Amino acid sequence: MDAIAVDGLRKRYGEVQALDGVSFAVGEGEVFALLGPNGAGKSTTVRVLVTLTHADEGTAAVAGHDVRREQNAVRRAIGYVPQDSGVDQYGTGRENLMLQGRVQGMSGRDLRSRADHLLDLVGISDAADRIVKNYSGGMRRRLDIALGLVHRPRVLFLDEPTTGLDPEARVAMWAEVSRLAVAESLTILLTTHYLEEADQLAGRLAIVSRGKIVVEGTPADLKAGLRGDAVHIELTNGALDEAQRVLVGVGAKPEQVIDGRTIVSRVENGGRALPGIISALDGAGIPVASVSLSRPSLDDVYLHFTGREFSSEDRGE
Repeated sequence: MDAIAVDGLRKRYGEVQALDGVSFAVGEGEVFALLGPNGAGKSTTVRVLVTLTHADEGTAAVAGHDVRREQNAVRRAIGYVPQDSGVDQYGTGRENLMLQGRVQGMSGRDLRSRADHLLDLVGISDAADRIVKNYSGGMRRRLDIALGLVHRPRVLFLDEPTTGLDPEARVAMWAEVSRLAVAESLTILLTTHYLEEADQLAGRLAIVSRGKIVVEGTPADLKAGLRGDAVHIELTNGALDEAQRVLVGVGAKPEQVIDGRTIVSRVENGGRALPGIISALDGAGIPVASVSLSRPSLDDVYLHFTGREFSSEDRGE
């Protein structure tokens, strides 16, 4: 049985179609990522799955329970770590965990033991009795995750778990999440707009754009599906049609045009092909402002399937 099953979710907020037929499934014990720019529909999907809002159309089940008809059963089966921290800044880490456990109906020795275990598991046991206000951003985020695990959920939802963390803390959190998935035998669904984060953490991922799933698979398979290296060629005079004809003539395959002046092409063995490409453009009298070469990445996957650059869309451009 899938731990999460989503079929045809649609959700509109006024004029905005936040979800437009989202469907995917997550197997038990899997770490699955929804990857997309800000505003793509990732958090709305999670809010539907954790019963904080209803979809206008479609169905979803978590841990075998329908998210609309069996909300209480879903809530007992899940842990949810939202983007915004829910910790009490003026309590200690241990006090936050004890309070969360009591809210979940836990008490006594079981709760104290669980709190100690989680403090150790997320690596903040040394700061357990310090006021959370004095924690670093990374320590607070670890405490957030511990709060989501108090009641031993089967499925953990992490909504943008490393947003706001510095690069060092982000890498440390990636290691933490990977370790938790194994230690707690969890199914994890995380949302992220960090390409590298999805690549590092997810066994499988779905790329979300403008409320739709555009492609799904393992990071390795998605990148392998793009044959060859990506060559980005920025022109100075905008001679796009002629430049694309020249590229085809030297064995490059133009895929996208960005900002009306940059051609993205795919070519086998880019390092070897690049001098010939530049020479051919120069011979055709087409001035080149810049050239860059890259191996297939999730950014390329996003560009290939949406026709838009991930970074530009994430900035809302």
